[in-house]
Amino acid sequence: MHVVGFAGYSGAGKTTLIEQLIPALKARGLRVSVVKHAHHGFDIDHPGKDSYRHREAGAFEVVVASSRRLALVREYEAEQEPSVAMLIAELRRDVDWVLVEGFKHDDIPRIELRRAGDPRPPRYPEDARVLAVATDAPAELQPQPLGAVLDLNDVPALVRWLLDNAALFENTP
Repeated sequence: MHVVGFAGYSGAGKTTLIEQLIPALKARGLRVSVVKHAHHGFDIDHPGKDSYRHREAGAFEVVVASSRRLALVREYEAEQEPSVAMLIAELRRDVDWVLVEGFKHDDIPRIELRRAGDPRPPRYPEDARVLAVATDAPAELQPQPLGAVLDLNDVPALVRWLLDNAALFENTP
């Protein structure tokens, strides 16, 4: 399994890029999973639904399954921030790539996304886990990254770079 994180400020295009990478990797016969960091109060369940009622009644875990889909909702007894490693352990082992959105403090190799004109400081100068910067404005990168500079809008080239450098993203649980 290969694990790559995508880091960047809000609005940099992380979700959009991952949304484009998934079918591009699938077209090459690869199985892709996504781990996404969300705000503490997110909910995929809705009031009135059976699974919501079970969770509200105090179930630690609720699994909802059909012939096409499975969803697991787990309630932590005390607030805790799960690590990427914990979440990857929940995934099937026959996944080729795990694309991670957020989790900027976890110890995984990542690609930083930078948009033209963003005045906020880049992470790559201080974060050795940033192996590449995907940007639509390479001339604005200051200082110049030590790793690869990728075109944020060229998804086929990003996929080729990931596959050519797959050994950097190998993750053995």
